[in-house]
Amino acid sequence: MARSARAQEEIRRFLDIGAVQVAELDLDGDEAVLRPGPGSPPVTHGEVFVLVRRGGRPVGTLLGLVPEGADPRAVLAERARSEFGPAVFGDPGEPPFTSVVVATRERAGQLARALDSLLAQDHPRFEIVVVDNAPVTSETRELIERKYADRVRYVHEPVPGLAGAHNAGLDAVRGEVVAFTDDDVVADPRWLTELSAPFAADDGLGCCTGLILPARLTTPAQVLLESHGGFAKGFTPRTYDPARPPGDEPLFPFTAGRFGSGANMAFRTAVLRSVGGFDPATGAGTAARGGDDLYGFVRVLAQGHRLRYTPYALVWHHHRETWRDLETQAYGYGAGLTAYLTAVLVNRPALLPAFLARLPRGLVHARALTAVRETDGGGTPGDHDVRTHPWPRRLSRLQRRGMLYGPAGYLKARRALRATARDETPRGAR
Repeated sequence: MARSARAQEEIRRFLDIGAVQVAELDLDGDEAVLRPGPGSPPVTHGEVFVLVRRGGRPVGTLLGLVPEGADPRAVLAERARSEFGPAVFGDPGEPPFTSVVVATRERAGQLARALDSLLAQDHPRFEIVVVDNAPVTSETRELIERKYADRVRYVHEPVPGLAGAHNAGLDAVRGEVVAFTDDDVVADPRWLTELSAPFAADDGLGCCTGLILPARLTTPAQVLLESHGGFAKGFTPRTYDPARPPGDEPLFPFTAGRFGSGANMAFRTAVLRSVGGFDPATGAGTAARGGDDLYGFVRVLAQGHRLRYTPYALVWHHHRETWRDLETQAYGYGAGLTAYLTAVLVNRPALLPAFLARLPRGLVHARALTAVRETDGGGTPGDHDVRTHPWPRRLSRLQRRGMLYGPAGYLKARRALRATARDETPRGAR
């Protein structure tokens, strides 16, 4: 197929992707409670992406079809019971005092929605710190002062970049554990308890990550992203231990994207501070475009601490809505991947031999990661590594271009930070 014809076919396929409803279904004994996803209308007939819970905890997702005139709760509950049996959960234990850091920039409306969900957490003792990153207006500060002044602390970070904003939050927090999330999420009421409790049960735990699911699937871009795994990492808890490298992860620990994402992560505060926090030359808002969360994961693992993934710590993420957003994300993911690897090797040269030993397999992995995927069905949005729509060639090319750019982007960001530091140094102190 000629390139122009192929591009037109990809556009047609993309535009043909229909909206999917989002809901959650709690199976509690013989009862089933069906609720729409955050910000979604009541469930009706048609396709429904369903988070299935047992006793309030997530156990899986399914894509159900509710016939016109049928009872959505009855249809989806029957399907869920056939796929998900009874579940046994351990007691998460008493969570430690935890700080939540939310970095934001000129998105006061989204931030308010996120803060409302964070303030509704069932965690017994926590604080919230909002970092206003390189603001151009006073909108965020005024929101905090007007609506959240006695419950949320405000921190101003003038230098743009997500990692730098997170470091400013890290400097300000008082909790034994520090959790990070984004301003475009809605946190499940048990999110913070489930994310922080594992630290009390495991003294060697340095990091914990959780489940991220789509708050809405109303545009083709949102459905396409979630059909290719989105941010989900499955529904099986798992602990990664550098003392016992996982046999099914030959690139460990450099495939940090398998561990979790920055919208749902927590660290033991002392451990994250001991590795110097995040590299400020990584992350959104810098020339590196991303990779700050992956850098943090690898640095903590490289210091000998364990990392745990738990699907019970859930946030609902508002995915970007347009094709242009997907293009930006694809390029940024590629750039962030190689930028964070560059950052790790620059800041921890001792890891170079291990990285070089894994490089051949890493190149194969990178090629598979960015391959054009022609799958037309056979999976559920939200299942990790299950595809239900073709992944367009343009997005694959952009991701590979981003990977080629990443190291240069990181070095460019480092130079920009050094120039900023020189500009801020008093003349007499130089």
